[in-house]
Amino acid sequence: MPNSISKTASRLSRETRGQEIAEAALVLPIVFMLMLGIFWFGQAFRIYGTITHAAREGARAAVAPRCATCGTPLTSPAVAQNAVNALQNALLAAKLDPAQPKKYPVARPALFSCTNGAAAPCDSTQLTQAGVCVQNNVQLSEINSTGLAGCGVSVTFRYPYQFWLPFTSLNNQRIFVPAQARMKMESR
Repeated sequence: MPNSISKTASRLSRETRGQEIAEAALVLPIVFMLMLGIFWFGQAFRIYGTITHAAREGARAAVAPRCATCGTPLTSPAVAQNAVNALQNALLAAKLDPAQPKKYPVARPALFSCTNGAAAPCDSTQLTQAGVCVQNNVQLSEINSTGLAGCGVSVTFRYPYQFWLPFTSLNNQRIFVPAQARMKMESR
């Protein structure tokens, strides 16, 4: 009897029929999860690039508008509205929901006003309506050799993104992807 068990075990160890199916059953779920991960992280990276571009467009629109005949800058609410309009247009062009930007839970970033050196607040109208922090006339750099700091506009917001990776801790996990852009106001 022990000899027949030994012969059967030896014969089964040399048998290869069905081996490919067993290997595929072990490997395919791992490959599938890897492909899903690549897809969802790729989507998150695409959204990051898109919202960063949208923030830059908003900051660019905020520093660009000036009165063509008088040379004076626009008022702060108009600057913030221009920034948010450009940001929302860039999000729409990329097929993202322009109603999704969310403000940071705390004032961020801590930038200082060019006029009085105090902490620059976000434009309250745009912060509550659009979830975008537009800080106008803020110091963007350290004081240079001429004794002047670069002044400009900062646009900051977060965009929600939800992963779908079954059997992982990231499944249905909502993250907020940050976006920030600063543009220097050029004097003419």
